[in-house]
Amino acid sequence: MLFNYHTHTKLCGHARGENREYVENAIKRGLKTLGFSDHAPYYFPTEERRNQRRHAMHVDKIHEYADSVRALAKEYQKDIRILCGFELEYYPDYHEEEMAFLRTVSPDYLILGQHYTGNEWGKPVHATSDDALFSAYVTQAIAGLATGDFLYLAHPDMPGQNLTKEVATREYRRICEFAKKKNIPLEINFLGLGDNRCYPSKEFFAIAAEVGNEVLFGIDAHTPESLLAVEVEEKALQMVNELGLKLIEKDLL
Repeated sequence: MLFNYHTHTKLCGHARGENREYVENAIKRGLKTLGFSDHAPYYFPTEERRNQRRHAMHVDKIHEYADSVRALAKEYQKDIRILCGFELEYYPDYHEEEMAFLRTVSPDYLILGQHYTGNEWGKPVHATSDDALFSAYVTQAIAGLATGDFLYLAHPDMPGQNLTKEVATREYRRICEFAKKKNIPLEINFLGLGDNRCYPSKEFFAIAAEVGNEVLFGIDAHTPESLLAVEVEEKALQMVNELGLKLIEKDLL
């Protein structure tokens, strides 16, 4: 594994460790590129809404975040390439304003990580067994990818668990076929794999293999130590080989 674009920081409120620790462990791991992609602050229209932001940095931390990452990029430039990105939700009512806000720090890339339907104030979709909610997630994720603003789709199969088989098959295929059409990679998520969560789903990635989607590995690092967990990569490679997936091994950026 030579690159990872999915790395969080303690600014999101549910990760730990210093940014420097992530960089040093990435170097130990042998990565050539480390992309920080913490949960983006959302520039909602009122201060009250911004203060209620779930599981992400506050808007006033955006420059602290970008400055820290870019300072480390300069300091470690002889050892590793460091990029400054964000994991972003797609909320249709606010996307245009959000993109303008993020451009104030000129991110290198964005990845789509959809955890809620609606405009954040809908239901969380994590591990839902609600067929209708999962279908709504798929529709919203596809709309987000259609903007062309995202490098790839993170944990595409994270929301679904114990869905009706017919619904799961139909909706998994919807995601895969749209991603294939737009040439957008799908992430095999190491956080879910290492913690034995309901994702990555073999059912989902079997359909991705059939459709011909390209996949990439995302560590989804919330601790510096997760960058050293090579046994999770071994499990991911086993899935890739078992299902015959098309793994991207060359840096995308």
